Amino acid sequence: MLIIDCHGHQTIVPNAHLEYRETQKSRLDNPSLPNPTKPNLSNDEIREGIEENQLKLLKERGADMTIFSPRASRMEPHIGDETTSLDWSIACNDLIWRVTDLYPDNFIGVCQLPQTPGGSMDNSISELERCVTELGFVGCNLNPDPSGGYWDSPPLTDKYWHPFYEKMVELDVPAMVHVSGSCNPTFHATGSYYIAADTNAFMQFVQGDLFKDFPDLRFIIPHGGGAVPYHWGRYRGLADMLGQPTLDGHVMQNVYFDTCVYHQPGINLLFDVIDINNILFGSEMVGAVRGIDPETGHYFDDTKRYVDALNLPKSDLAKIYEGNARKVYPRLDALLKKRGL
Repeated sequence: MLIIDCHGHQTIVPNAHLEYRETQKSRLDNPSLPNPTKPNLSNDEIREGIEENQLKLLKERGADMTIFSPRASRMEPHIGDETTSLDWSIACNDLIWRVTDLYPDNFIGVCQLPQTPGGSMDNSISELERCVTELGFVGCNLNPDPSGGYWDSPPLTDKYWHPFYEKMVELDVPAMVHVSGSCNPTFHATGSYYIAADTNAFMQFVQGDLFKDFPDLRFIIPHGGGAVPYHWGRYRGLADMLGQPTLDGHVMQNVYFDTCVYHQPGINLLFDVIDINNILFGSEMVGAVRGIDPETGHYFDDTKRYVDALNLPKSDLAKIYEGNARKVYPRLDALLKKRGL
């Protein structure tokens, strides 16, 4: 059985990559400055950040592979215009590809999208296609709120998103619903904004009929599905009040949650409430919460410990650690089969 972590971000990157971003931002303030040049990173620069962080922890914690994307808080679609966002997304996605090329057994790419508040999805469609068909990526991170906390985009069920969904279906790739950093001072990024966005996305799916139009779409709602499992009865009841079908048929044939929940009681609740076929193993490391839990003596984001403590049957563990990821990410499944796995 492979252990596939569906939720990893490249949070440690070479300094030259960050300097490129800062140069981009400086030019937004002073357009007379020259266009920044993407850095020519050596393999050693990339290895240094990966081997001392994500790869080291991946091995220490007993996982085999991470589905890997750029750092969420640095996607920053609210900064600059469509050209800025596209250039930055290409730079970030190319860096992810470099990691997957250096460590093909441990990392597989999913892409950042060049979204902008109020902008079209055309650049996102082209970048998704490039990343999947040219770089071998298996999915994407879709931001439901490019404004960074002001929620001025249409809901995910709106026709605004349909051209992008058509490309997702054509390429047979899923999207993880993931916001970036918060610009709204009422939202702490990882403590409230992320969880609120996850919850909001789920409720949008409950209210709409997206999956009637796109029955093959697949979404991962991260961070354990936000507040949804804790309030599962509320959402079942709201679906009934809104005249929608039951959640198992209306939403949960197309929506999946990960295990990025950083304490044992939370994981216990997730597995008590959500069907085993809708849960993918994920840790988000190195990510939102990096410290050691004083109550357990272990890292908060070592989520494999929580899953193992459930003492699930081997058949269920196989779904959580491998089977569900291969189902949701068919391009990953095809790649692994090509490798004889």
